[in-house]
Amino acid sequence: MASTSDIRKGLCIKHSNDIYKIIEFLHVKPGKGPAFVRTKLKSVTTGKILDNTFSAGHKIEDIRVETNKFQFLYNEGDTYNFMNQEDYNQIAIEKNILDSPELMKEGEIVSISINTEDGMPLSVDMPLSVVLEVTHTEPGVKGNTATNATKPATVETGARVNVPLFINEGDKIKIETEKGTYQERIKE
Repeated sequence: MASTSDIRKGLCIKHSNDIYKIIEFLHVKPGKGPAFVRTKLKSVTTGKILDNTFSAGHKIEDIRVETNKFQFLYNEGDTYNFMNQEDYNQIAIEKNILDSPELMKEGEIVSISINTEDGMPLSVDMPLSVVLEVTHTEPGVKGNTATNATKPATVETGARVNVPLFINEGDKIKIETEKGTYQERIKE
């Protein structure tokens, strides 16, 4: 058993007869009244996001997980196939468990958390950012750079990202996986 002081991003807990992963949390200590922890939980079975508040010192049931590096191989519809980097075993994971599947290209290395009790995959953690090539975007209009103007671009995985006007087709860009936003252009 853990308490609210053990809450951290990525922790898997048992709550309301389901397993949830903590994706956001905030410790709040108001001037009046007891402290509490505001959390945003994501169900690992349904992908549903739930806002929950735990009072300080509340006991939570955490789940023992094992995290390994896996390589993304391919997807068949809503099923994504990964290979363990250590023992080369393959596992298939449903799309609803993935946080940002549209940013994942073949060969990408991800961390997969597996429940040690039943061997079920709980979550797939992408790297903080990925580098993808722009496959389609409209050309930027010269002289239209007075503001932080952006335009839509399609990257090699099919995802759409808003990018600055100076980005062209064939450019490699770094994308933050958590928000799916453009970070910078990669020079080769």
